[in-house]
Amino acid sequence: MAHRKHTSPKNQKMADQPKPPLSGQRRKPFRFRDFLRTLGPGLITGASDDDPSGIGTYSQAGAQLGYGIGWTMLLTFPLMAAIQEISARVGRVTGHGIAGNVCRHYSM
Repeated sequence: MAHRKHTSPKNQKMADQPKPPLSGQRRKPFRFRDFLRTLGPGLITGASDDDPSGIGTYSQAGAQLGYGIGWTMLLTFPLMAAIQEISARVGRVTGHGIAGNVCRHYSM
């Protein structure tokens, strides 16, 4: 038979009380911004493309490199905006997108 410790009524009352948090601090309220900050650049790069292999690749790259390659946005964003502008203007004039115009002008 196992040996059991005897608990006095005073100790029993203390055991029934809720324990304070381990850190001794109050819990911070939930904030969506803090949640996204916790997920970090892996989420941002993972969401940049929607195919399954891309999500894994970009999430891993974001987790390893962090914000270290963020400077590339200074170069790539103006180029992306220019391509979007050109595509919109070509589509408005011709009524076809870039792929449709390429097929019409460079058919095999």
